[in-house]
Amino acid sequence: MALSDSVTTCLSPPVHYVICKLGFEKKDTYDINNILSENGEVCWQAVTEHVCYLESDQSVDYIKSIRSLGPVCESINLHFKSLTKEQFVIQYALWFRWTNYTELFLEVFDVLQYTQTTEVALGLMKLTSCLERALGDVYLLIGKDCPFLLRDLLASEQLAVVFGQAVMNVLKVFIGSPYGLNLRNVLWHGFASPQEIPVKYCAMLLFLTAGLGQLLQTYLLQTKCILVHRPYVIFVSLEELDVFPDLNHETLSIAEELVKLSSFVLKTMLPFWMAALTAFKQSRYADCVILLLPQLEVGLRLLFTTTNQCPNRLLTAEPSALYTTFDEMLAKCLDNEEVNQLPAVLEEPAMEHMVIKPLMNCASCYRSRFHPISRLKKQVLECMKSIHIWPELPTVPKEHIQTIKGLEGNAEASTLILMISEIISQLQQYMPQNCCSSDDPINSVLTERLLIELCDTCICTLYSPRPVLEILVVLRKISTQCHQVSEQVIASTELRYKQWMNKTLRSRQRHNYLRMLNSIKFLSPVLRFILVLITLELVNVHLVCRKNPFDYQQYLKFLKSVLQYTENLVTYTSPEKNKWDETMELTNKALIKIRKISDRKLMLMQLATEIKWV
Repeated sequence: MALSDSVTTCLSPPVHYVICKLGFEKKDTYDINNILSENGEVCWQAVTEHVCYLESDQSVDYIKSIRSLGPVCESINLHFKSLTKEQFVIQYALWFRWTNYTELFLEVFDVLQYTQTTEVALGLMKLTSCLERALGDVYLLIGKDCPFLLRDLLASEQLAVVFGQAVMNVLKVFIGSPYGLNLRNVLWHGFASPQEIPVKYCAMLLFLTAGLGQLLQTYLLQTKCILVHRPYVIFVSLEELDVFPDLNHETLSIAEELVKLSSFVLKTMLPFWMAALTAFKQSRYADCVILLLPQLEVGLRLLFTTTNQCPNRLLTAEPSALYTTFDEMLAKCLDNEEVNQLPAVLEEPAMEHMVIKPLMNCASCYRSRFHPISRLKKQVLECMKSIHIWPELPTVPKEHIQTIKGLEGNAEASTLILMISEIISQLQQYMPQNCCSSDDPINSVLTERLLIELCDTCICTLYSPRPVLEILVVLRKISTQCHQVSEQVIASTELRYKQWMNKTLRSRQRHNYLRMLNSIKFLSPVLRFILVLITLELVNVHLVCRKNPFDYQQYLKFLKSVLQYTENLVTYTSPEKNKWDETMELTNKALIKIRKISDRKLMLMQLATEIKWV
């Protein structure tokens, strides 16, 4: 019997118990009126009181919480089934507006009425995806860079400020934590079959989304903030739109038979494939893709576990281990350093693999405009453009400066610039040679041209292991802080110049203004140097996976120290602080630390052996 026929579930026994049984152990019934007020508002206290906590550290006890919330979910599911579509729209539609996709949540309500398992799973996948994006929009009311991972987003202080920590803990029970139900991940990664997802959890997330909308409205009224939604991707190229071929009825019938016979398809997942073909016939191409993507992953996982003789990896991992996902399946080596056999199998000219190979080719050249890598590239170039404005900023005539007594000289600034030049000279061997000059490393290396060339480098964005994503988060924060410093310098310079020329500055303010002009002489090269540094690290970011755990933590600690430096720069150069002299000592310490790391060859660019610059 083929493995695809014998596998009855892709959920490990503990995960299967948590999702399929744990929430059904308590047989209590809850009156919906205790959970929902007369005017249709969610009584959060009646929900959050079911979240249990460990005595040891007061973190969420997911097992007890799921068991306790099970009857609540069932009560909400029965309530929704008792409503007509019109009643549901009147009572709840308003509270889905914050998601910017009310229609989707109304569709999920329709799905709940018929409880077709495949449609429930599809609805839950769409709901969790839309909810995650909406939560990211809410995060940006307070924060600057939205976390890339859902678990980090749900754990953020920003969302706790808006919704309350107790509410966020309820969400973590259902999505975002490997210790909870983790519904979003087990579905999107292809581990759960349609019949393994209880419909009441879909109903509960629909209910919670409406409740979040009510809490958000209260927060927006109190703070007078306006929720801004990030734009969706818009395909403007005809080539991008011409994705789905015109397949006639006969071809689709053959496809159905192939799917039923294919060893690439787990029999327990067959309903997903049939639903995808149905969606294709109905021109519901988005639904078709949503259904097929997890099945592509589980099919590749089946091949991966078969060719590498590790059948246990077909199942969901426990919370302490990572799932077997695309990142590992397409890597060169396994965890035990043995060669991964899957890439070799995918090259075989078998019929099934001919379907996979074009997808692999697409993956090799895939570039996401919204991946942290792409966004960091954009950030870096925008920051460099901002710094390039500095030389054009108005400054007071030299004869005016000479009338100010007690102004410190440029010795400290010159020392810092010399230190930057020395570090650049050390790192030039890791840069494109056509952008380097030994005579004037600062003006020949720290240029927009170099950054553009580095940002043109192809970097894989399709599969990014967690260490890569963690490094990207820090690099993006560093870039954001550098840009903030630049914008503050521009604003302060323009304002102080006008005040100087209008003779409205007091003596102390005049001295401070001239100290700022003196600091700009080294702040410009140091900011440009940091931009080049983080871009070189970005180009080699996937090499971070080669570091052992100790070296990785040391490297991450170094990047966070650079981030701390840039955050302090933002504070010192702000209009409220104006601590321009202090920026020199701050910069001196940061450059010493960077030089030490360079001497120890701990940077990613120094690990690179395959990238050859021309």
